[in-house]
Amino acid sequence: MYMKIRKWDSVSVISGKDRWKQWEVLKNLPVSHKVIVKDVNIVTRHVKKQWTQAGQIMKFEKAIDVSNVMLLCPITQKLTRVGYTFVEEKWKTKKYRYSKRAVKETKKPSKDCLIK
Repeated sequence: MYMKIRKWDSVSVISGKDRWKQWEVLKNLPVSHKVIVKDVNIVTRHVKKQWTQAGQIMKFEKAIDVSNVMLLCPITQKLTRVGYTFVEEKWKTKKYRYSKRAVKETKKPSKDCLIK
């Protein structure tokens, strides 16, 4: 299944114990339809000592379902839905629904275009 949320996108959690936290996506898992978001859904694991390695308490992020997060528009910083459109018939780009803006899909927004 195709996911509209990519790595490095800014998202906000809309349900669960970390509701309304806003961070970026570290990794997306399209097979299980989940994402790993920075500093969200932190779990603690106690690891026993092994041979020469000391025991420790580890904290890390667990994956959350993609339906529990929503994209943040980089222009207005509001929660938004997203679609896709072709700009000048050259490249496919993300179109943010409420700000009517499109951003070329790279690691960072490089070219803003107004879509009618």
